[in-house]
Amino acid sequence: MSDKTVFAIGSGKGGVGKTTTTVNLGTALAQTGERVAIVDTDLGMANLAGFVSLSTESTTLHDVLSGNASVSDATYPLTDNIVAVPSGTGLEEYAETSPEGLRDVVDELREKFSYVFLDVGAGVSHETVLPLGLADAVLVVSTPEPASVHDTKKTLELTDHARGNAGGLIITRTRSESNVSPEDIASRLGIPLVGSIPDDPAVRESLYAGTPLVVYDSQRPAAVAYKQLAADFSDIVSEIGTADGSADLRSEPAITGAGPDPDRSTSTEGGPERVSDTETDS
Repeated sequence: MSDKTVFAIGSGKGGVGKTTTTVNLGTALAQTGERVAIVDTDLGMANLAGFVSLSTESTTLHDVLSGNASVSDATYPLTDNIVAVPSGTGLEEYAETSPEGLRDVVDELREKFSYVFLDVGAGVSHETVLPLGLADAVLVVSTPEPASVHDTKKTLELTDHARGNAGGLIITRTRSESNVSPEDIASRLGIPLVGSIPDDPAVRESLYAGTPLVVYDSQRPAAVAYKQLAADFSDIVSEIGTADGSADLRSEPAITGAGPDPDRSTSTEGGPERVSDTETDS
């Protein structure tokens, strides 16, 4: 198994395909036989539960971080080889959490899974910075839009602040007629391009159908791109440099402020319980 197991998937703003990427990359890797855990570390604006049809009224990461449950209590099998650890959506439960406990959660999961993906909240906040420093590497997600690229630069700055390791860039919603290529964007940001996902209406269709795109229609262009990213992932991991050090979560200063509210829509299938509201394309 690679020594790089934990990957934070972040973005400067909501609605760029971050959670979609987390779910589809994780599912595609699970289809190859890798054991995968996906974790919603957006403690204030959780949405991963809806993408995999888990009830936020069940035990969640909020309960773990408030000391009321174990990690296994909040871990739910989705399908073969993949589990999810959702966060709750209640403000009262959020207020009781201690984000610093995420280190112990990640340490426990990395011992059990080939890959652990941390779905990081957008914007600038203390709980955004924490997983960026915890991960072995950070994968940032952006669309080709100038505003999104600008916000991605901020995420890279946050990663540096957290003493994290910026591992690569994934560009979503690419179009062949665009004047700027994903390679150009990666070069501008000074980070390796690890994946390019074409704009595909089937992404939204899969959300409403209640299943990850790589399962919903594996032949769609975006699904093929996610599956190719999964096929290349071991090589990508081997090329990611080792960070100089990871953040000490218990001494990392809090950063105030909040990210923009993400768009909302219906959720996807894959878990044992009910559907809840989620981002349209987080």
